[in-house]
Amino acid sequence: MQVGILKEIKSMENRVAMTPAGVMTMSQHGHQVTVENGAGLGAGFSDEEYRQAGAVLKTADEIFAGCEMVMHVKEPQPSEYARLRPGQILFTYLHLAADEGLTRALMQAGNINIAYETIEKPDRSLPLLTPMSEVAGRMAAQEAAKYNERVHGGRGILLGGVTGVAPATVLVIGGGIVGTNAAQMAAGLGARVYILDMNLDRLRYLSEIMPKNCTPLMSSPAIIHQLAKEADAIIGAVLVVGAKAPKLITREMLGELKKGCVLVDVAIDQGGCFETSKATTHGDPIYEVDGIIHYCVANMPGAVPITSTMALTNATLPYALQLADKGWRQACLDNPGLKLGLNLVAGKITYPAVAEAFGLPHTPVAEVLG
Repeated sequence: MQVGILKEIKSMENRVAMTPAGVMTMSQHGHQVTVENGAGLGAGFSDEEYRQAGAVLKTADEIFAGCEMVMHVKEPQPSEYARLRPGQILFTYLHLAADEGLTRALMQAGNINIAYETIEKPDRSLPLLTPMSEVAGRMAAQEAAKYNERVHGGRGILLGGVTGVAPATVLVIGGGIVGTNAAQMAAGLGARVYILDMNLDRLRYLSEIMPKNCTPLMSSPAIIHQLAKEADAIIGAVLVVGAKAPKLITREMLGELKKGCVLVDVAIDQGGCFETSKATTHGDPIYEVDGIIHYCVANMPGAVPITSTMALTNATLPYALQLADKGWRQACLDNPGLKLGLNLVAGKITYPAVAEAFGLPHTPVAEVLG
């Protein structure tokens, strides 16, 4: 198969969809990998490294025109919509339930859209979302610490405190991969941490692995309201697979928070879990609403592209190989978890949560595979 690796054009996005080592593996399987000129520079990989791994270097136009499967890290940008071809596989993060414009553009393109974030393992875990969730979770605690500094408009409090001075209080909403990593980092910095989840089994697990300065609690609107008023930083780490995130901190609640409290919304790709959230970029990462600092960068792992690209390739490469070796239909028939990645096929929405988000028709995935 002709596989294309595109350069990311989203603002301040430095990751790339595949490392040279991944290209070498694809080449060994008999596939021709074409990499856009300069695609890996932001992640520390030169064009020459890709050539040595077996890639051909071409322009984006040539890749869109000639490759059967194109790979991105982030969703395609408006300038790329018209370049997608019917029948062409797009394999990337999509988060369609939070973006009706992109959803309708891909319906019109008529291509095959496979989303990293909805592929599952038999245990319902999300193997392609996990590595970036680990990165984003750990970064969330770092950003909460940074923007709590007075120079950034925060409360002017050190997360870990010092001898004789109480540490900051950090509230983490969501006990999944993002929340667990965020809580571990915040606790490691010495903060007083509360992590909320609605799954008792998950809370038991968190009680076993978390340090003593992290308290797992059952989530509810009442406990969120209570702890939010005590918090110096709140990290939103809620995920509803393939669907919009619920709004857990309302605009009305902001008036009860401490002035300078930092809200870090890691769920912003799925619409955000704070009512006042709107997507920001690494170039302009924060804004203030009612004296509350909001950090809502939609591609947090893009700030650490070397770590992120290597972690992402480790996760995506086995699935990219299946798609290239077998073609998308057979690969999805053989792998039920990969089949769940099919979000939009030849203009038909095959992922229920995406159709539900916009009141659009849903086509069972079995129909497009049959």
